[in-house]
Amino acid sequence: MSKKTPIPLMPWAASHQWEVKWLNLAIISIAMASMGIGEGLLVLAQFGNAPWTVLSQGIALQAGISLGVSIALISVVVLLLWVPFKLRFGLGTILNILIIAFFADLTTRVLSSPEAIFTRISFMLLGIFIFGVGTAFYLSCKLGAGPRDGLMVGICQKYGWNVGKVRTAIEVSVCGFGIFLGGTFGVSTLLFAISVGWIIQGTYILLEKRFTVSVSGQI
Repeated sequence: MSKKTPIPLMPWAASHQWEVKWLNLAIISIAMASMGIGEGLLVLAQFGNAPWTVLSQGIALQAGISLGVSIALISVVVLLLWVPFKLRFGLGTILNILIIAFFADLTTRVLSSPEAIFTRISFMLLGIFIFGVGTAFYLSCKLGAGPRDGLMVGICQKYGWNVGKVRTAIEVSVCGFGIFLGGTFGVSTLLFAISVGWIIQGTYILLEKRFTVSVSGQI
């Protein structure tokens, strides 16, 4: 059983989850802003929501609660799933909730839903891509993961499994359960579920190649 973390060690990585330096704080803030913008673009594309949003909608419909309450409850449950993996909260856990939500809301307020099919497809593809890349960068800061990403990291670290495979399995499972409960889904939902994990994995491969020399001296 491998204990190796799936996240490569980068020059900007914090030594602990509450260490604040201008570089890692800047990178994690920009990365999470990108994730929020990505979610906003997916909403504007109108091709279906991200898998976790589908699940939140499904639970909200079945339980007769608001989407916001449903999202909060899911976050609490997912955080409880951290316990077997002995994961700890960090600054990134808090920033994940605040920054992503802010920029997702800002994106949908500032931009309008496009009518042209080409623009909608562009919004969808760009949204998924920058969400995946942003996820990879914010986790590489090692300031702590958000609830959902922490679960992914915990599983990968405990069992030594591939990030792409684990993230895809989580997204597909969440999506399927959300659809069963009545959540809204579409092309974006499926494409997000099967691709975002591999975008994260690919970003890590590129980062490792780019920073192998500089990072190896720190290990």
